Amino acid sequence: MSTLSTWILSIAGIVLLSVLVELILPAKTMNGYIKGIFAFIIMLVILTPVPKLLNQKIDISNFFNSDTIKPNDDYIEQINLGKLTTLQKEIEEEIEKMGYKNVRAYISSNIFDNSFQVESVTIDLTNLVITANAEHTNIIRIKQQITEIVKQHLSLGEDYIFYEE
Repeated sequence: MSTLSTWILSIAGIVLLSVLVELILPAKTMNGYIKGIFAFIIMLVILTPVPKLLNQKIDISNFFNSDTIKPNDDYIEQINLGKLTTLQKEIEEEIEKMGYKNVRAYISSNIFDNSFQVESVTIDLTNLVITANAEHTNIIRIKQQITEIVKQHLSLGEDYIFYEE
């Protein structure tokens, strides 16, 4: 009977403490968070005798073991795809500001990997239009300018930047 009364007193004490804290705190400030914390504590106190009833030891630290937490592959794919698309658009816009229109940048990367790393970049110059405000009309100089833009955005070596003409 002693353990049952201790258990009931624990629950009553936690509930009383949560009511007192709720009265002391100003409304709307952190009431939701405090209620959530106390609800969690009350659940732990209520579930405390369950392992004793089952004659098993339950280690709470196993519930929070980091080995069991794995990232969602679809989420990683979407995040990396967003990064890839944003980088491609930034490079294309920068190239267009230099006076070269209809240039497409294609970034090669493993979007399924946890760490986003660019493997290579292919610049499509097949539909290149050189506007009046372009510095160069020589294709070699244009490629040099575009290479510098890609290197600034991606910190990628020249060996990993390819061109289609």
